[in-house]
Amino acid sequence: MKKQIGVIFGSRSCEREVSIISAVQMMRHANPEKYDVIPVYIDEKGQWYTGNALKDIRSYEPFQPDSNGIIKVFPDLTSGSGALLTVKKGSGLIAKDRIEIVARIDVYVIVMHGMNGEDGTLQGLFELANIPYTSTGVSGSAIGMDKIMMKQFFRGANLPTLPGEWFTRKEFEQDSKSVIAKVGKNLGYPVFVKPANLGSSIGVSCATDEEELQDSLELAFEYDRRVLVEKGLIKPIELNCSVVGYDGDLEASPIEMPIQHDEFLDFRDKYLAGGGSKGMASLNRLLPAPIEEELKNEIQELSKTIFRLMDCKGVVRIDYMFDRESEKIYITEINTIPGSLAFYLWENAGMKYEKLIDRMIECAELSHADKNRSNYAYTSDILKNVSFGTKGSKGTKGTKLG
Repeated sequence: MKKQIGVIFGSRSCEREVSIISAVQMMRHANPEKYDVIPVYIDEKGQWYTGNALKDIRSYEPFQPDSNGIIKVFPDLTSGSGALLTVKKGSGLIAKDRIEIVARIDVYVIVMHGMNGEDGTLQGLFELANIPYTSTGVSGSAIGMDKIMMKQFFRGANLPTLPGEWFTRKEFEQDSKSVIAKVGKNLGYPVFVKPANLGSSIGVSCATDEEELQDSLELAFEYDRRVLVEKGLIKPIELNCSVVGYDGDLEASPIEMPIQHDEFLDFRDKYLAGGGSKGMASLNRLLPAPIEEELKNEIQELSKTIFRLMDCKGVVRIDYMFDRESEKIYITEINTIPGSLAFYLWENAGMKYEKLIDRMIECAELSHADKNRSNYAYTSDILKNVSFGTKGSKGTKGTKLG
C-alpha cells in the first residue's frame, strides 16, 4: 500500500513564495509508485487547502482558493489521526453542515521557509498530533530560525562564529546613536545587519560606515523586533554543506561555493537571477567547491557535529564563511529546511532527488517510532492525596497545593 505523504508549504511568512517553489519541485520528484502525494498549502492568512491543482505552480499566480480542484481543510489534532477535514455545507432549510475526511496523512513533508513553519511552531503542532514529520524537531527548529539564539548556542558549544551584537527595536528607537556607537566600538566596519527571524537574505544588508548602518538597522527592524549585527569579513568565500540522516546515521554532502558578484547573496541573487521557478537549484555555483581536502573534511565534520548538537533530522544545510586572510572557517547559519531541500548538493554526490525524499521520510518514521518508545504512562497516587482546603470539606486530609 502506498504511503499518504502530506507536503505542507506556504504559510504566513515573507518566504512563502520560496516555499511554494521548493514544494512544487519536491512533489514532482516523489516516487508515485511509493507515495500518494497530497499537497497541503497554508495561505498568507493561515487558511489550509488541499487538492491536486496545488501541484501546479500556476495555481499561485495568484492563488484563487475557490478554483476547481482546491478544497479548504483543517487538521484533526487527535493523536495519531492524521486526518484532513473539511466542512460540507448543508442544503435545504433544515440541512446541517457536516465534517468530512478529505485525506489521512501518514507522514508530513514540511517544506516551509521562515516563520510559522520552519521555526518550531508547525513541528510542535505535529508533535501534539503525534504525526511523523520530516524536519528537525521543535527545539532545533526554533534555535535554527532565530539568528541571535543560534549564535549564542554555537558560542556555548565552542563552535567558530564571528563576533556580533544584537538589539531590539525599542533600543534602537529610543537611542539609535548609542546602538551605532556600540557597533563601531565592538565590531568596527564592515558589518552585516540581519533580522533575527528571517531567511533567504530578506532584510539583510551590509554597512561600511555609520550612515549605512543607520539605514541597514531601519530596514532590518521593519521585518523583526530583534536584529543581529555581525562583524563582516573582507571578500570571504561562502561555502555550504548539507547533512542528511537521523541520530548517529549521518552523511555530509559535497561542499558548494556560490558564485558571488557582490559582498553577499541577497534574495534576488538566490531566487530570481537564475530563474525563480528553480529556487536555490538555479543559483550559480562551483560544485564541488575547489577547496583543499583538509578544509572540505573540516567543514563536513563540523556540519555533522552541528547536526548532532541540535538534534536535527532529515536534511539541513549549514552555511559558512571562509576568511582568506586568517584561513579560518566561521559558521553563518543552519537552514533546518533548506531552499529546494538542498537536493542539488545530493545529486552531485550521486543521490537522486527521489532517493533523498525516501531518506527524509525514513528519518521521520524512525524519529516518530523512537518518540513512541518513550514511557508517557508514569502514574502516581498524588491525586488521591490532594486537598485544596475547600470550606465545607469535612475531614479532608492530605497534600495541600498552592
